[in-house]
Amino acid sequence: MGRGSASSAVAVILIFLLYSQMALATQFAVGDGAWTFGVSNWPNGKTFKSGDTLEFIYNPAIHDVAVVDENGYNTCSVPSGSKVYRSGNDNVQIGGGTTYYICTFPGHCQGGMKIAIHAS
Repeated sequence: MGRGSASSAVAVILIFLLYSQMALATQFAVGDGAWTFGVSNWPNGKTFKSGDTLEFIYNPAIHDVAVVDENGYNTCSVPSGSKVYRSGNDNVQIGGGTTYYICTFPGHCQGGMKIAIHAS
């Protein structure tokens, strides 16, 4: 097998592996279709992996989604530089480890509009 053939074979295998990983990803509708109050227990019993997608569906006039650190999650505050989504239909790909999401509207996070996702 020539050098070009070996490189081509490796490229095909890498593309296949990347595609397979993407095909195995799961999309989760947060709150089973509604990002709203009382969803903090929604992740319980679910298994998340890096590359999965969280779909946040909500009315953008009264809610949003902020990606925060653990302290922001525990204190319902948004650290400077946090990514905030406001479209009402946001698809967020998760990485490994624990990621925290809250609604930034006053009182919403305190009302349970927050989730912590642990992905392997």
